[in-house]
Amino acid sequence: MGRLENKIALVTGAGTGIGRACMVMFAKEGATVFGVSRTQANLDETLSQVKAAGGKGSVCSADLATPEGAEKAVNQCIKEYGRIDILLNAAGVGYNWRETSIGSMDPVHSTPIDKWHEVMGLNLHSLFYVSRLVLQQMIKQDKGSIVNVASIFGMGGAPDAHTYTATKGAIINLSKSIAVGYVDNHIRCNVVAPGFVQTQMVESVLPMLFSPENPKLIAPMGRPATVEEVAYGCLYLASDEASYCTGTVLARSVLRGRGDPSCKRKVEGCLN
Repeated sequence: MGRLENKIALVTGAGTGIGRACMVMFAKEGATVFGVSRTQANLDETLSQVKAAGGKGSVCSADLATPEGAEKAVNQCIKEYGRIDILLNAAGVGYNWRETSIGSMDPVHSTPIDKWHEVMGLNLHSLFYVSRLVLQQMIKQDKGSIVNVASIFGMGGAPDAHTYTATKGAIINLSKSIAVGYVDNHIRCNVVAPGFVQTQMVESVLPMLFSPENPKLIAPMGRPATVEEVAYGCLYLASDEASYCTGTVLARSVLRGRGDPSCKRKVEGCLN
């Protein structure tokens, strides 16, 4: 306890999944947390978990895929708390977005142009809009820690969801550039790149990927990660314990069978 004592942490994507787990965990570790997401009801549930754990914080509903939404959220956080010590970027969409937005998780040849722009906005532009504003505040403070949630698919190819994988690869490289570009401002920037995590984003494909017949085909652990396991990695990188870490990519899993044709068919079958 107390690893983030007296820190102000802005968490995007705080309404569900990894973002929610990070917001609750950061609060338990002493941070005052400010959660941002599009859906107020989800944020309210996250905040109730924060308070139940003895933490403190507040929330803001905003569409971070727009500059105006990002400005609303960042300005409110600074107005309430005066500074931002930690930025955790977890906002975005994953494979289940294909159920809401047909074609958004297709391979390149069948991805509609508007879906390319849509996923880019939700996953990459939102991170940029928030980060540029938070960086301005952190420069004034001469200190800060940014942790961006990417994906193991940003480190290598995938048979489908090519816009998604492009956003995650861009997040990794942008994070490395921020790490280099703002080191003299005592601002660190690191990445957690999970594999498959037990969230709504991939729940529809997990039974096929981690089948009883071959549970270790995709990941050597034989199961998806929990959101808390990913959050622990984010917690470390956000904290002063990682004071010598910047530009780091913490991969929380590996795709065991990446070069195995049977593995490729199984992933492809889940994503199609």
